[in-house]
Amino acid sequence: MATKIRLQRGGRKGYAFYSIVIADARAPRDGKFTEKIGTYNPNTNPATVDLNFERALYWVGVGAQPTDTTRNILRNEGVYMMKHLLGGVKKGAFDEAECQKRFDAWKQSKIASREALGKKEADEKKAIIAKNLEAEKKINEAIAKKVADKKAAEEAAKVEEAAVAVAEETSAEEEVQAAETPVAEAQTTEATATETTEA
Repeated sequence: MATKIRLQRGGRKGYAFYSIVIADARAPRDGKFTEKIGTYNPNTNPATVDLNFERALYWVGVGAQPTDTTRNILRNEGVYMMKHLLGGVKKGAFDEAECQKRFDAWKQSKIASREALGKKEADEKKAIIAKNLEAEKKINEAIAKKVADKKAAEEAAKVEEAAVAVAEETSAEEEVQAAETPVAEAQTTEATATETTEA
């Protein structure tokens, strides 16, 4: 029997969730399997992997062939690294304590690189947010300036209209006074003429 390590799909439509299973190569994707050794959730960032390390190492050791995706998952989890180190122990290159020490060092470096990558992504997101905020501030300042200019123009127009209205009222009063002055002079002249005639 050709044994495969592969993903079995689960979850709802548009939200795939996978089980990592050991199955016969001839079995359907979501059909019968020998053993479930973990889960894989690609919907999180980074993807969440819950793996039974010992069983995965056992199945890789006995020759189970993983699919491309499961090979990448197992490689990221260190299954292939441990298999390589155990090969060195079998050959007598070093003992199991040194094997575990080397594996722990590799695991720590892997975790550190993941954290550095996550920090870099977070810094990039912060930089993009800050850049967008600055652009939005500039746009808001431009809009505020336009509004202020518009209000100033409206105020100037109101002041000009008020000045024109005052000027019109003043000119109307002057015209009334000018019209009344000849009448008053005429009345005074008539009164003087009447007095002269009576005298």
